[in-house]
Amino acid sequence: MTKSLTVHLPKPHNKQIEFLRHPAKRKVIRAGRRGGKTVGMSIYAVEKFLEGKRVLYAAPTSDQIARFWTTITRALQEPIESKVFTKNETEHIIEKPGTEQRIRAKTAWNADTLRGDYADELILDEFQLMNEDAWAVVGAPMLLDNNGNATFIYTPPSLRSRSVSKADDPQHAAKLYKTAQTRGERWAVFNFTSHDNPYLSQEALNDITQDMSSMAYRMEIMAEDIDQVPGALWTRGNIDKYRVEMQPELVRIVVGIDPSGTSKTTSDEAGIVIAGIDAEGHGYVLEDLTAIYTPTAWAYKAIAAYNKWKADRVIGESNYGGDMVETIIRNIDKDVSYKSVTASRGKYLRAEPISALYERGMIHHVGRYSKLEDEMCLWLPGDKSPNRMDALVWCFTELMTKNKSTFICK
Repeated sequence: MTKSLTVHLPKPHNKQIEFLRHPAKRKVIRAGRRGGKTVGMSIYAVEKFLEGKRVLYAAPTSDQIARFWTTITRALQEPIESKVFTKNETEHIIEKPGTEQRIRAKTAWNADTLRGDYADELILDEFQLMNEDAWAVVGAPMLLDNNGNATFIYTPPSLRSRSVSKADDPQHAAKLYKTAQTRGERWAVFNFTSHDNPYLSQEALNDITQDMSSMAYRMEIMAEDIDQVPGALWTRGNIDKYRVEMQPELVRIVVGIDPSGTSKTTSDEAGIVIAGIDAEGHGYVLEDLTAIYTPTAWAYKAIAAYNKWKADRVIGESNYGGDMVETIIRNIDKDVSYKSVTASRGKYLRAEPISALYERGMIHHVGRYSKLEDEMCLWLPGDKSPNRMDALVWCFTELMTKNKSTFICK
């Protein structure tokens, strides 16, 4: 290419070079925040595009594709201005007219947003936040015709980032990383931390770590895959040991609500868990409906669950907004049996008696509840409020403990 059509790519650091030059068809990159994984894949995408390839880059949100798009458009600015390549800013496409040569950046919360496309190079960034079908159902088939390449990029998600994930299993990227190590020459794994990026200033690193818990730091900065932590009240092994596929006949069912700390729709979830108890005194987790809702929406969701399960009572935490929970519930359905509860002890102390019941094999999960179980096995005092875990604790305190001193009930 002539001097007037120079391509300006960032200089890759050593960890980026490792995955840029590796010949594997499937690459799984686990890296810390600001470690350079997205900029590295921008370099890769431009190089492959200049080889005549069709590149599809996907990330969960438009904000997350911004860094990639900015890097590739800067790199290709001169040939774009010279009309060698055309750029569609709205569709995030750079292509060579009259050919299949293209880079496209798309949002991909789930599989549907990727349908109808194809590529020689598929890049799934922030893969841990995508639904698994983005690869298994759509991504893999689109590479079949040309034996294309796929790159999966992720940062191990802390509880904070898992709350916005579309994944059914928040551990799916970690599991892919683990299995990729045993799948032969077509697969390769790469791991680096935020500290491995020599272009990242210490000031910037401090900015993103100062509010993190130690566990979030290990996951999001040191890029460690962790599914349970020392000091947590529950373990994966104990939950799995007593897991069942079907619940027996239950003598009592309740719906637990842990409302979000705001009256508006935000990133804060409202915890809604349904649980029951049988005639032998064993407890069962039946459903987890936790999500981001407006107050009216979570009230309708809780009432629908109350009716679906023919529950005996709705248990609602009143710490936020006083009697707000009860007021909203009553305005929708005045006939719902409702108990308002106020925490008189900290979350850890409230949860300890319930944890003890799990250890004794007295509580069973009917099926799997990945996000709930993540909170149970990863939460430590001082971390972000565990909405699912709180709702579960309200349920089993009501169903299974004789000492209701953790409640001030109305």
